Amino acid sequence: MADDGRPDQAREGARVPADFAMGDEAAGAAAATLRALADPLRLRMLSLIASAPGAEATAGDLASVAAVSQPTVSHHLKLLRDAGVLTSERRGTSVHYRVDPAVRAAVSTLLNAVVPAVLEAGRPGPERGAAVDADVDRLVAAVAPDFADLEPSAVAAVVRESYLALVLTGGRAEDLVPDAERFARQRLADIRRVAAPAGDDVPQVLFVCVSNTGRSQLAAALTRRYAGDAVRVRSAGSAPAAAVGGAVMGLLGEDGADADAFAKPLTDDALRAADVVVTMGCGDACPVLDGKRYEEWPLGDPGLASPRGLRAIRDEIDRRVRLLVGDLAPHVVLPQA
Repeated sequence: MADDGRPDQAREGARVPADFAMGDEAAGAAAATLRALADPLRLRMLSLIASAPGAEATAGDLASVAAVSQPTVSHHLKLLRDAGVLTSERRGTSVHYRVDPAVRAAVSTLLNAVVPAVLEAGRPGPERGAAVDADVDRLVAAVAPDFADLEPSAVAAVVRESYLALVLTGGRAEDLVPDAERFARQRLADIRRVAAPAGDDVPQVLFVCVSNTGRSQLAAALTRRYAGDAVRVRSAGSAPAAAVGGAVMGLLGEDGADADAFAKPLTDDALRAADVVVTMGCGDACPVLDGKRYEEWPLGDPGLASPRGLRAIRDEIDRRVRLLVGDLAPHVVLPQA
């Protein structure tokens, strides 16, 4: 065995399996770019730029691909620029975006070859497609009566989007339909709140972490426990995972967790409806909207913590939640710590 841990044959000039792998530097650079592209909205924006006349587009053009706010568009464009995928040029009052020539061939391959191949390979068969449609139809029938003030087509679209978003997180199949209904109801309530904010004096707080399986779930559970109906609570993940871990679920049980303890993605609806947005380790993945109060709580990742560390993270969240509830709902009597 060589001193560096590789087999003796490596010292004799023989090739070993690792010699066929991509180098660390190349893999790191490729992974950074792929992470920047691994978002449905960013892929749609990229396809618009690549296919637009002159192969360029403005932020206003790009906002048309989805019903999201201008800050959300700017956030995604910044990520693509930082990753070296896009370049920008200001002309008068507009900024024009183009695919960087250095990666144009790779982007063309992604959009014209990889994406169609992936879609074809993952296309559900007739039975699965029918099952999805049946699930969504049942959910729409259950949810629509409580949101009769909203356009039926908008309600149906939100329900379908919510269902498919949770499919992508890879959670348990048996939880998909009930969780999708809860998620859709939250999003529709948020849409209603944004459309008619007058008369709704209940403050709403949104907790955001990376996976929505630890910090944000603990904060949401503690806020509900202390504030009850005096504060409306949402939680989300900038990159939601499949399920809340067992150790965190144990703490959630202590803190009065309810049916909201499932991972869900950050949506524009939740951001717009929130009065306070608390980020917990997701950095600039949360777009900044005017008129919102933002707080960053620097906390460790529960998924990487020891049992003692997990308890310490929970206690720090508890301390911060008490301060937040005391500020948002000063009439609420908090229990002794």
